[in-house]
Amino acid sequence: MSSACQSCGACCASFRVSFYWGETDACPGGTVPAELTTQINPWRVAMRGTEVAPVKCIALLGDVGVSVGCSIYTQRSSTCHEFSEGDERCNDARARHGLPALQAAISLS
Repeated sequence: MSSACQSCGACCASFRVSFYWGETDACPGGTVPAELTTQINPWRVAMRGTEVAPVKCIALLGDVGVSVGCSIYTQRSSTCHEFSEGDERCNDARARHGLPALQAAISLS
């Protein structure tokens, strides 16, 4: 997690985090704690707190824009892995919380 993400958390408090239920630990090989999710349909779940307004993922610790962390960072869903510091969704989330935009992180790969 980047230092910008550790002081932000806006993405975790802006969007529904939904994903295939097989990513939960209710399925062999799944990692996301099933007790932190809610069923959306027969195939998808969402992190609790992201399916209602105001949005705040149950795994988000701390205060958005100040200091945050994810209580399940190493077990987080594929949806969470898809966010990148400074991308369009990141900056949209930051704007929703009155935070300035970031430049996209440069990939050296």
